[in-house]
Amino acid sequence: MANQATPNLPSRDFEVTEAFYSRLGFEVSYRAEGWMILENGAICLEFFPYPDLDPANSSFGSCLRLDDVDTFFQTCQKAGIPQQQTGFPRIHAPKLEQSGMVIGYLLDPDGSLLRLVQNPD
Repeated sequence: MANQATPNLPSRDFEVTEAFYSRLGFEVSYRAEGWMILENGAICLEFFPYPDLDPANSSFGSCLRLDDVDTFFQTCQKAGIPQQQTGFPRIHAPKLEQSGMVIGYLLDPDGSLLRLVQNPD
């Protein structure tokens, strides 16, 4: 196995988190009372319980570096994640940023920010 890092993100309710991410193609690879791991291909997200989290004050986040950010964005839209400026969950379309990278933004039901970064060719 290659070296890797996985984000550890909060979940107010594992059932809600699992349901949300399953609509995006993630499956549970591990779940216990105090930890849950969801995977979608090579992407692995780990969650810990944080029942008192206020999503509006969350500072948790991660980058998902994707070979096809547009397809992942479309998957989010098909899953019914709204494209709006406020509220949780929500999605922001990928666009070319000043950095020269194409980046979109997904905020999950707990306010975690997942930057959707297009891998370079």
